[in-house]
Amino acid sequence: MLEDQEVLAFDLGASSGRALIGRMIHESGGAPRLKVEEIHRFPNGPVEIGDHLYWDILRLLEELKTGLRKAFQDGYSPRTFGIDTWGVDFGLLDANGELMGNPYHYRDPHTQEVIEDVVSSIGKEALFEQSGLQLMPFNTVYQLAAMKQAASPKLDAARTLLLTPDLLVYFLTGRMVCEFTMATTTQLYHPSKQAWNTELMDRLSIPPHLFLEVIHPGTAIAPLTQRVCKELGVPPVEAVAVGTHDTESAAVAVPCCSDESFVYLVCGTWSLMGTEREQPLLTEEAARLEFSNEGGVGGTYQLLKNIMGLWILQECKAEWDGQGSVYSYSRLVQEAAGAEPFRSLIDPDDFRFYSPHDMIGKIQAFCLESGQPVPQRVGEITRCVLESLALKYKQTVLQIESLTGESFQGLHMVGGGIQNELLCQLTANALARPVWAGPVEASAIGNMLVQYMSTGHCKDLQTARRLVADSFPIRLYEPQQHPEWVNAYLRFTQLQARKEEEQC
Repeated sequence: MLEDQEVLAFDLGASSGRALIGRMIHESGGAPRLKVEEIHRFPNGPVEIGDHLYWDILRLLEELKTGLRKAFQDGYSPRTFGIDTWGVDFGLLDANGELMGNPYHYRDPHTQEVIEDVVSSIGKEALFEQSGLQLMPFNTVYQLAAMKQAASPKLDAARTLLLTPDLLVYFLTGRMVCEFTMATTTQLYHPSKQAWNTELMDRLSIPPHLFLEVIHPGTAIAPLTQRVCKELGVPPVEAVAVGTHDTESAAVAVPCCSDESFVYLVCGTWSLMGTEREQPLLTEEAARLEFSNEGGVGGTYQLLKNIMGLWILQECKAEWDGQGSVYSYSRLVQEAAGAEPFRSLIDPDDFRFYSPHDMIGKIQAFCLESGQPVPQRVGEITRCVLESLALKYKQTVLQIESLTGESFQGLHMVGGGIQNELLCQLTANALARPVWAGPVEASAIGNMLVQYMSTGHCKDLQTARRLVADSFPIRLYEPQQHPEWVNAYLRFTQLQARKEEEQC
């Protein structure tokens, strides 16, 4: 029997990061259990300088070091660690391996001027066929094209591009790698050829030498450098390439234990809804419906859609807080529960909601333009956001079923957003199917599971998901109020159709 082993997972999101210890306990006569304890949490967010948004990558490195130090100070002994983060963003290194400035934040507006040029030059259909990704303004390809158009000296002088989690691993271990799941978020990795799309790079004048050979989740990378070990007073813990894109780590932690297909929602700042497949789906219909094919753990692909998510509500909360009316998320949910249902709806993926600032005004403008009552009170605005998200989730599930020919009995929801119990219940109501919510720390847990797969403590994905189901509570939400939601969904799709006609 394998001995109990501790691992350290760093899970960095767009608003916060955390370090968590995982311990797989092999109890006599019973199934193993995974115990998880958070040891360090820290805020994360963009830094605005002039016209640009950046990540404070060196502060994030210091937070990781603090997590490593705390792990051993608190009496833990992790043998491996893994890092997962958001996708697409990167740092550039010079010939000496030194970082050339802080990485841009994916919401930085510098890509907006080049998207149309790239699409018209390559073709929207060709871009999808050669990457499997929906057209999102923050994709790495547009960030690099924007730097090229701006004649950035950094791009000309750079020798290596490291995506965010790989960059942090490099700072700690001195080893440069490019992990598969993160590589597939760039729109520069060809899913059919399983290789970097150097032809596309050449057409866009992006230097192919920037991109390293891709490694897969579960690969042991390197231990902490001697310098880092001495600085922190810790042993040489080994870095493992996990599913470094946090969405793919979260997908590992979906507690579906059967061989049947399932649909899941990673719910947080972004909402990522998808299903796991053995091969990418590169059809014209998948492109038209704006789905992506992102690389997953175990050689899988995730057919998924990026939905704007709780970012909209987070921005509203920031505005209310700035005005002196500080609301907790539980208070916002309470206010929404008491508001009139289906009074006003938005399309969460309307592009106006992508950028920060004045989110309340943007919601009100959408409702005014679409001839709906304009929400004013906190509860009205919050309910508008949550009901609209639930209806968007229903639409996306139906689209996945249409694309794959599968039929799903319910929805697995994971991630921090499931702490919003009202959203979980509204989603079950909209779908008219059960929702299974849990675990909350899905990305960190998936991160840990890949480390255990690397060390032989976990055999495969199915074993990993069984471990999740055995270790963490899963809450069931049964659907309610079916007739009202049928009518609301019809109205939601009509609003979308009307907006599309106006844009045409």
